[in-house]
Amino acid sequence: MTSEEIVGTLTELFGTSAVAALAQPVVDIAPKSWQVDTSTFRLLVLLSEDNTWLRVLLPIVPIQQAKPFLEQFLEANFDDTQEVRYALYEGVIWGVFQHNRSTLVSADLSNAISRLLSLYQAGLDNVFNRLIESRIRQIIQAAKQQGQSLQATMQSLERFYAEGLMGEMNQTSEAREEVLIAWRSQLERLWNEG
Repeated sequence: MTSEEIVGTLTELFGTSAVAALAQPVVDIAPKSWQVDTSTFRLLVLLSEDNTWLRVLLPIVPIQQAKPFLEQFLEANFDDTQEVRYALYEGVIWGVFQHNRSTLVSADLSNAISRLLSLYQAGLDNVFNRLIESRIRQIIQAAKQQGQSLQATMQSLERFYAEGLMGEMNQTSEAREEVLIAWRSQLERLWNEG
């Protein structure tokens, strides 16, 4: 891809009206690099010094918020992120796409940026859900090792909530019931997998 094709793809993705309204969000910030600024994110597009590699970067979340989920971020790199990756740099979890510039085409760049924006919009949601699912799988494994059925496991959880061992101190009965419905749904979904 040429520099003109990169700028054209960025302009196409973010629309000519957005470019005009945001006072040229595609700005040449240095030789071989561009920046897309919107009201919600800043996307960087960088070329290597020798012009052979293109890298697209999007900050996702500060490391302080991400620390409890680092294992889930790495698992997502292995299972879910496809051509983009999570990376850590200067105290920030970033979404990163790297590609050899000579074989890169506009459609691949557009798809990668779309996926990066998806990671950005998900923030911690996906990794938090991965963590919760792994905890539910641990509960299922422990229950099965004790010879409990799904129904017995659910009754234990209901008892824990009723006795205040789980849940919030000031939780209403309606809120507790919603949580228990979510527990039941997840347990039923995952019970036969493990």
